[in-house]
Amino acid sequence: MTAVGINGLGRIGRLLARRLHERQDASGELELVMCNEVADVETVAHLLKYDSTHGRFSQPVSIEPGGLRIADQSIALSHETEPSRVAWGDRGVDLVVDCTGVEFSRASASAHLGKGVKRVLLSQPASIDVDGTIIWGLNQASLKPDMSVISAGSCTSNALMPVLSVIDKAFGINAGIVTTIHSAMNDQPVIDAYHHTDLRKTRAAFNSVIPVETGLAQGVERFLPHLSNKISARALRVPTLNVSSLDVVLSVDKSTSAHEVNAAISESIDAFDGVLAVNSEPLASCDFLGAEASSIVDTTQTQVSNGHLIKLMIWFDNEWAFVNRMVDIVLRLSDFLAEDSFRKQTETESRHRKRD
Repeated sequence: MTAVGINGLGRIGRLLARRLHERQDASGELELVMCNEVADVETVAHLLKYDSTHGRFSQPVSIEPGGLRIADQSIALSHETEPSRVAWGDRGVDLVVDCTGVEFSRASASAHLGKGVKRVLLSQPASIDVDGTIIWGLNQASLKPDMSVISAGSCTSNALMPVLSVIDKAFGINAGIVTTIHSAMNDQPVIDAYHHTDLRKTRAAFNSVIPVETGLAQGVERFLPHLSNKISARALRVPTLNVSSLDVVLSVDKSTSAHEVNAAISESIDAFDGVLAVNSEPLASCDFLGAEASSIVDTTQTQVSNGHLIKLMIWFDNEWAFVNRMVDIVLRLSDFLAEDSFRKQTETESRHRKRD
């Protein structure tokens, strides 16, 4: 059993705590033993129980001395503001998932390492000095046992990259523009208020469609380097609580049709093992709430102009799907930790036999 700690119980951190208890493949291998969050324990417990978007937690949550209890499991709770001061070692934490959205470099994330912590997973895009950024379904084979600081990328990169890889393999991408149509986030005010960097984000989140900056094009360059400088991106925030979409326009080398594009995507689903899906029903964004696939291509919206210009719509639950990909990565890291522990135990037993 791998002992897991979560740093930051915001939107992603709380949903991760839920999935660690609800996913059958995780509950038997991963144990959440500690969280660090600056908010008080009463607020943490309340927000774990009740969620305006995803509803009530399926497991009972209560407060106990030193932290929380989820179902029959005690979870220590600390309130440190500096990663280096969190006493992960006191609870035997093997792996920390940082969900603060603040730590993005190897240097800052490494503050969690030591005192028993062997791996750190970041829930946000990271600088290039981390050991790896994993887009599950695309490059998880590059995750190696010696990696200690890893990023799970972003919800949008997890939604886009599998689809780009399929289209590029089938038809050859020579240019593209991607528009992220993203639900409101907690860096936006409910009513007009000051924002430290972006004047557009001073406006009320649920009163406007708001253009924002995005690093999605840089993500394409990192994960699909042969498409470097071929994909541009922009982003809009829209007044919904959850579920986002990507409007993808791609110029391709091989002449094709909407039917062939949809077929190429549908035929690739099994290879992505639950990460890629399609929808052929007349649905709206709310219908994808709770969907676990990173990318859901709406085949009813696929268009092709003049044989070479493809237009796609991709749906994704920007919270739930991304959290599930993080659990996938944590499970793989847990396997590495188990293998390392077994190897060390075997070496120790071998040395003892030689002494005897």
